Amino acid sequence: MNDLRIITTGGTFDKLYDAIKGELTFRESQLPRILQQARLTLSVCLEGPLAVDSLYMSEEERNDIVKYMENSEEERIVVIHGTDTMVETATLAASGGRLGGKIVVFTGAMVPYSLENSDAEFNLGFAIAAVQLLPEGVYIAMGGRVYNWNEVKKNREKGLFERL
Repeated sequence: MNDLRIITTGGTFDKLYDAIKGELTFRESQLPRILQQARLTLSVCLEGPLAVDSLYMSEEERNDIVKYMENSEEERIVVIHGTDTMVETATLAASGGRLGGKIVVFTGAMVPYSLENSDAEFNLGFAIAAVQLLPEGVYIAMGGRVYNWNEVKKNREKGLFERL
């Protein structure tokens, strides 16, 4: 068993600029490169079941993400998720006691890792630290703050997460 499981689902975090199409798209996860650059000393199981913009994520896909958490041998889980519907997936994960005694921290990025001035690396490092320190439960870690899953919303006008 590893110290930590990271589940990546896509979102802004993993988008790359496609110069031919002139748009942000998915190719492969940026996580392996980021973790190598960070010199992370924890053992990590990296799982990438999806590469989807969270605005287009179906309920079936959300349920699949929660099943990955349920089936995880690791008790500490970080989920890389699109920020637009992160709260919805965190709510589903927290419902019905499906995760037992696990600690789950959702995080993402407002600006893709592949672009200048991205918050992706900071948010990932912050989430990895948070998942090691928090008690069991489901949380969202963005912009240097940790929120309980049911006490947070994304403020689209300000481009940040805030407490309800």
